[in-house]
Amino acid sequence: MKVSIIANHSEKSRLATERLKALIADTEIQLEEKKPDIVISIGGDGTLLSAFHRYAHMLDEIRFVGIHTGHLGFYTDWRDYELEELVESLLQDEGSSVSYPLLDVTIFFDDQKETQHFLALNECTIKRINRTMVADIFIKEEIFERFRGDGLSVATPTGSTGYNKSVGGAVLHPRVNALQMTQIASLNNRVYRSLGSPIIIANNEWITIDLQAADDYLLSVDQLNLPQSSITSIQYRIADERIHFTSYRHTHFWRRVKDAFIEESPERQGEA
Repeated sequence: MKVSIIANHSEKSRLATERLKALIADTEIQLEEKKPDIVISIGGDGTLLSAFHRYAHMLDEIRFVGIHTGHLGFYTDWRDYELEELVESLLQDEGSSVSYPLLDVTIFFDDQKETQHFLALNECTIKRINRTMVADIFIKEEIFERFRGDGLSVATPTGSTGYNKSVGGAVLHPRVNALQMTQIASLNNRVYRSLGSPIIIANNEWITIDLQAADDYLLSVDQLNLPQSSITSIQYRIADERIHFTSYRHTHFWRRVKDAFIEESPERQGEA
């Protein structure tokens, strides 16, 4: 087995990385950055997002493992004090995995000759920097509404617990192979009438956002911020690719939601 380790810059992550490498050195597991079988992220969800984008071109060939060294994350199933157990699980690996849907994002520009393509694990958000945003929204090829407001966020089911939730979107289980569009501070008056509610799109449909001409759009794909000056439209659909996680220990999704948003953690109880 070949593994790649990606860690953030915190002291706990540095120590966990050193310990993990020392444990791996005593086994037949090899460290390999270019073509790993498993990518291990050490840090939090942001670290795993970085690892995902680094290896997005190899999703059919690799699986991910998340070790969290801070607060509980949605993509991190192991703690930094469980490295011995993780290495033992790697040694007994049989290739099993659990997969999540991804968001396929295609960006079109005013010259109509060039496009940009991204995969998102969490969400893609489009806003204007200086003014409210105006856009026509199509579902498949049919106009659905004209939107005016601060922006729009399109999220995967796993991304539904992040920014999508903070702007009023629903939380979707990852087995729901769908995407969700949520409006950010929409305006409703006699000129602009929009639904105002999140909408969930089936995996055989897609969303196209045709944007009013402007030079101050800010597009975010997960944690990547991409200022755009000549963008004309964005198309969103469920990607053909999926992200795969090892299933040695995979926390039930609703347990993650409960731990993150409802149930007080033992650490916080101890602070009381």
